[in-house]
Amino acid sequence: MRPLLTPRWLARHALAVTLVLGCALLAWWQVSRAADGNFLSYGYAVLWPVFGGFVVLIWVREMRLAVRGRPAPRTQPAPQAGFGRPILTGHPVAPVAADDTDGDDPALAEYNRLLAWLAANPGARPADYPGIQPVPAEESS
Repeated sequence: MRPLLTPRWLARHALAVTLVLGCALLAWWQVSRAADGNFLSYGYAVLWPVFGGFVVLIWVREMRLAVRGRPAPRTQPAPQAGFGRPILTGHPVAPVAADDTDGDDPALAEYNRLLAWLAANPGARPADYPGIQPVPAEESS
């Protein structure tokens, strides 16, 4: 209890009591306005005690932390250089044959050519593609 009696904590206690009393007075003022016919003030009459309760909640939390002491911050391990462990899949990935995707859809074939070009040019963007840009299915109809 000794750390709560320092001048800094006494100022914090005074501030918390002032804020709670201010919220209580503002709630009472809103109730009196609501009684005069201002129905919006009923909402504010409920809201001001919530604000006061929040002040009390934070005040109690800070007092507990001051008495117990602040917990040591958790340190994160430094990230290691490199890519880390490889990701292993449960089954081998089979390569796709060219005749599997061409089919009868020319838009799909053009899209596959775009993907193949992007794979061959890793620093390129889709806007850099020298061929025809494929039109998405929802825009083509």
